[in-house]
Amino acid sequence: MREKLNRINELARISKIRNLTQEEIDERELLFNRYIKEFRGSMDSILLNTTIIDPLGNDVTPEKLKEEQEKSRDVTQ
Repeated sequence: MREKLNRINELARISKIRNLTQEEIDERELLFNRYIKEFRGSMDSILLNTTIIDPLGNDVTPEKLKEEQEKSRDVTQ
C-alpha cells in the first residue's frame, strides 16, 4: 500500500512540473482506485473489531456496527 501511495505522490509532483502522459494518467487512476479499495478494506477491518465503551464502562457501540460485526462473525465461522 505504501508503494502505491508513494507512486501516486510522485505522479502528483510530476503533474505540477509538466502535463502527465496518458499512460501516467491511466497509471495514477489505477493506483488511486487500488489504494482506496485497500484503505476501505483496512478501515472496515478496524471498525469490525471495535467496541465503544463510555466513561462508565457501558458498551455504547452503535447497533448498526454491532449488526455488521455479527454478520462478519457468521461469515468467518
